[in-house]
Amino acid sequence: MKRPSKTVVLGLGNLIRSDDGIGLYALTQLEEDTRLPVDVSLVEGGTKGLELVPYICDASRLLVLDAVDVGTTPGTVSRIAGKELRSLPGSASVHELALADVLNALRIMGQEPDEVVLLGVQPQTTELGTVLSVPAQQALPILVEAALSELSRWARSDECATGTMQGVEEGVEVAVP
Repeated sequence: MKRPSKTVVLGLGNLIRSDDGIGLYALTQLEEDTRLPVDVSLVEGGTKGLELVPYICDASRLLVLDAVDVGTTPGTVSRIAGKELRSLPGSASVHELALADVLNALRIMGQEPDEVVLLGVQPQTTELGTVLSVPAQQALPILVEAALSELSRWARSDECATGTMQGVEEGVEVAVP
């Protein structure tokens, strides 16, 4: 039996480690954006790791916003989804516990979301500091737009599945450097 659709946006990061806080900054901007679908739950995950499982275990779709070191140019926004997330090395996460560990816990519990997308920004620095680097500051609006685009795509697929898609405008296309 298919579970009802529930979308969770999980912002990860540490606000006192410079670019590591970008997921939380993006979550704050999403919370204030009138384009955010009303049925989306926003979860401020910080660096809590496995403590987040109860907050996301009933999600059918999970969108994660975070700083992710994948060896690209600082400020680059990457989209990682599906099986790519399982192969994401723990070292790509700038946190002690990798997102892959949380997803593995959900899978073991039989609660893995149907869709998981990580939108990550390549940090320039994760040293102590409370200000985003210039590349991360420039990436922040791109990250927020990419998140809104992903959420819009999911909302359209729900509307198509239920036959309620009438007068829906096409979502914003986001160029990711």
